[in-house]
Amino acid sequence: MKRRHGPAPRTQTPQADMSKSLTRVTNALNAAGLAPKILALQDEARTALQASALAGCAVDQITKSILFWGQKTDGLFLFLTAGGHQVCPQKAAVAAQEPLEKADAALIRLRTGFAIGGVAPVGHLTPSPVFLDPLLLTFPVIWAAAGTPHHIFAITPHDLLALTGAQVCDFVVQAG
Repeated sequence: MKRRHGPAPRTQTPQADMSKSLTRVTNALNAAGLAPKILALQDEARTALQASALAGCAVDQITKSILFWGQKTDGLFLFLTAGGHQVCPQKAAVAAQEPLEKADAALIRLRTGFAIGGVAPVGHLTPSPVFLDPLLLTFPVIWAAAGTPHHIFAITPHDLLALTGAQVCDFVVQAG
């Protein structure tokens, strides 16, 4: 089969061939009364830049799910940040009110049920405290991983805020 050039086509995901991770995300969105627009991507979107190109949006409209491990509580802390931002570990620790370390892939998979590159902001096996980058609130629609590197979903930032119970705070590295 000959490979096409340019962005992969965007299609709605049929319910019949969903992975367990994608199913958890879809169920979480449906349980919240949202009608998710989940796109299946022909190519993987493991980075915000890849996802924005495939979704046809600005990189900052991509919601990155960054997880840190709490040294005191042994819990995970989820930081939802705009695609062009990086989480500042010191600011993240202040928000979490405990020393943090970047969570490793095995712990993320164990606690969330998601692999790196497909970590959704909802549908985690073990819920975590959530923090939201204020920049995400400036867009009418944002996109996030839907449980796999091949699926993303659109949501309003205010719906994501309500769904996750996130605390809006500054935890990003300042540019310049």
